[in-house]
Amino acid sequence: MLFRRTRKTPSGFTIVEVMVAATIMVLGITTSLTTLTFGMRAIDTARNSTLAAQIMQSEMENIRLLNWAQLTALSTSETVDISSIISSGSSTTLDATLNNIISKFTCTRTITTPKSNMREITLTVSWNGQDGRAHSNSYVTRYCKDGLYDFYYTAH
Repeated sequence: MLFRRTRKTPSGFTIVEVMVAATIMVLGITTSLTTLTFGMRAIDTARNSTLAAQIMQSEMENIRLLNWAQLTALSTSETVDISSIISSGSSTTLDATLNNIISKFTCTRTITTPKSNMREITLTVSWNGQDGRAHSNSYVTRYCKDGLYDFYYTAH
């Protein structure tokens, strides 16, 4: 029996195969980083939207405590001092942290008169996100003289 010897070719990857693999890796890493960036932006927006809703809820509760004379004495458009809504006023470490967080938020209150003995109150909280984009949330409610002692709000 005769055995034939074959020459083994050296095993390995060609330069083209290495380049294709490197290109696929670069695309995968780039896509992952882009997805991570969009995810972090979404988390930042969600956190800030929640804090904006809490700010508006606190201010709405303060307004709810006003009687008709106090409500009608408020100016028709005003920037609300958020630190007076959120802060406990005791100058604790928590207050300092909260004031640092809320410093990027602006709350405005607008009061209109759609009918006599009725006021429509709009609270709008604005802020810039982590990426610099402007965001805002609004609550709208109506307050009636001698009416319901509750309120309804809608988010815009």
